[in-house]
Amino acid sequence: MKNTILDKNKLVNSVFSKVHKKYDFMNDIMSLGIHRIWKEKFIDWMNPQANTKLIDVASGTGDIAKLFSIKTNKTGQITCIEPNELMLQQGEKKLKKYESIKWINASAEKIPVKDNSFDYYSISYGIRNVSDIDASLKEAFRVLKPGGRFMCLEFSKIDNEFLDYLYRQYSKTIPFIGKLIVGSDEPYKYLIESIEKFYNQEQFAELIVDNGFSNVEYRNVSNGISSIHSGWKI
Repeated sequence: MKNTILDKNKLVNSVFSKVHKKYDFMNDIMSLGIHRIWKEKFIDWMNPQANTKLIDVASGTGDIAKLFSIKTNKTGQITCIEPNELMLQQGEKKLKKYESIKWINASAEKIPVKDNSFDYYSISYGIRNVSDIDASLKEAFRVLKPGGRFMCLEFSKIDNEFLDYLYRQYSKTIPFIGKLIVGSDEPYKYLIESIEKFYNQEQFAELIVDNGFSNVEYRNVSNGISSIHSGWKI
């Protein structure tokens, strides 16, 4: 089990080390820019209040942190947790004007912050990359204040057969695009495989419940290409 976890940690770290410089550009190319709309919907449903605290895990280059700061008129305090050091550096550079954002190099399974510290926990396209989802969800529960909200945006299962077929055909082209733009197709082969292996909406919602959260629900975006999950620490 430990070897499996270490292997996945190394694989994921290698993937993001290869793509960090063109991560945002590739996201726009692969999703035709639609990931930006999904993230806006994510923040709209979160509806963060002024002077609240967010912990954003697997932050990437900080898209969610930036949207949270804007939504709270820069009154919110944000801690970004990113396991890949090169990605973290990209995020810090990209959002250097946002003084309320703090960056920490750490994994979702072991976050170096105190219990009951945050009003919101977010993880966007990161939960399928962690080595231990249960441990990550337990950490999310631990760091949230009572009454705090867990939110996750992740690729999911499409609820339309024709759209699912088209999406699968399109997915086959993504490694070729990655090879052309980034210089390697391996990160994007991993991306497609990780999406296919991940839980469906109901299965993931059950996992969230099993790890202590209440009032768990989800919303599909773009017919389930992605889904937004929400749960509360009560």
